[in-house]
Amino acid sequence: MNTQMKTAYVFPGQGAQFVGMGKDLYEQHEQAKALFESANDILGFRITDLMFGGTEEDLKQTKVTQPAIFLHSVILAKMLGDGFKPAMVAGHSLGEFSALVAAGALSFENGLDLVAKRANAMQKATESQPGAMAAILALSDVVVEEICAEIDDVVVPANYNCPGQLVISGSIAGVDAACEKLLEAGAKRALKLNVGGAFHSPLMESAKQELQAAIEGVDIHVPICPVYQNVDAIPYQEPTVIKENLIAQLTGAVRWTQTMETMLRDGATQFIEVGPGNVLQGLVKKVNRQIPTSSANLQDA
Repeated sequence: MNTQMKTAYVFPGQGAQFVGMGKDLYEQHEQAKALFESANDILGFRITDLMFGGTEEDLKQTKVTQPAIFLHSVILAKMLGDGFKPAMVAGHSLGEFSALVAAGALSFENGLDLVAKRANAMQKATESQPGAMAAILALSDVVVEEICAEIDDVVVPANYNCPGQLVISGSIAGVDAACEKLLEAGAKRALKLNVGGAFHSPLMESAKQELQAAIEGVDIHVPICPVYQNVDAIPYQEPTVIKENLIAQLTGAVRWTQTMETMLRDGATQFIEVGPGNVLQGLVKKVNRQIPTSSANLQDA
């Protein structure tokens, strides 16, 4: 029997932000402070002011939210130093970029630059083609997939978060029509999300095209461990394939349920969430209640 510990580090996506995130890192660690200040220069605005003392509304802007969560996650991972020993990593949507930087596939600067470009491209796509997203609770993935396929307007499964929780995404009319049918089919709830865009759907095609050139032009190295990517929940270390999957991610589904299942099959013995909040730990527990989960803690470093 193999008793070797295999730690999976997971990185959160949009929605995990909170006012004050990262302030303790900034104030207590010189290296963290230098990285945050470098980020302010790269972004061209003081994101630290918004993270540490802004309003919730400030943090909800996509161009702020995505870099903020990325910075909190990546700088926290760096502060773990030798304590950061991943057997495998994965990130939920935006978190995939954090995971790639933490695993050494992307530099801090290149990762932040890509995240900022991604956020702006998604914001533009949202403004040109408004869409919607909704969380469907207590219905099987197959039923959700079948009903989405029946709707004439654009609507697709976007985030497979955990068993019994699937987020759909598409045009406002498409999501509304799907929600109605899904409730009729037995969903416990069809909860419209407070987002302006149809993330991880075909309506993000313009953002995908805008980001493609930036991703193709960036240096991606072989990561220190397998990175389980959103589009197919399979581990990769080959830079060319990692790039292709990152490009596909904007219009493809986040297969998080499948990612966790694959990591468990591949021997993950505990999950550590790196970044703001504890949403991902909750999702892991929905897949396997017995598996230990925790937040990254500098005291452990």
